[in-house]
Amino acid sequence: MRDKITISCTECKQKNYNSTKNKKNTPGKLELKKFCRFCAKHTLHKESK
Repeated sequence: MRDKITISCTECKQKNYNSTKNKKNTPGKLELKKFCRFCAKHTLHKESK
């Protein structure tokens, strides 16, 4: 049930984090506010392929 996902920054579009998510509990795109080392600040990160 768990799928591997990549989380990328919405400002600089860099792929920063890898994670897993349960498709049954979270059918939509995952959005988290995380630290981007390229922007050097906390930004919104969205799930990407």
